[in-house]
Amino acid sequence: MTNVALVARKLAVIEEHLRRLRDRRPAELAAFERDLLVQDAVAMSVLVIIQEAMDIALHIASDEGWELAGTYREAFAVLARHGVVDDALAASLGGAAQLRNRIAHGYASLDAARLWAELPQGVASFSAFAGAIAAFLRRTGAP
Repeated sequence: MTNVALVARKLAVIEEHLRRLRDRRPAELAAFERDLLVQDAVAMSVLVIIQEAMDIALHIASDEGWELAGTYREAFAVLARHGVVDDALAASLGGAAQLRNRIAHGYASLDAARLWAELPQGVASFSAFAGAIAAFLRRTGAP
């Protein structure tokens, strides 16, 4: 059975960083491109959100005795196969795993314009993920 307290703590972190992203994203790209501190803060919140979501996916799969994912992308696909999230959301979240790697490991510099443009959809996807996980916890009888 899923460790509800652990998942709830991780969901709270996701929600807090989603709030920070909503608050920090300037209305205009030019302002975002000029402010390296805001770019860093946004990138850090994105990294935290993605990492927490991947951790949740892996914890649920493990705690429920489902197949274990070989990659972070696959972790979200496992949730889709078991009806926790839909396939489209799993695909969107799986793509975010690549962004997490670019931020965490510095594989390439981040494209500020792309990050700014894609942020609203990313926030929506991770908000949907948080809602789906909360619904899963309710379906499994978690308090």
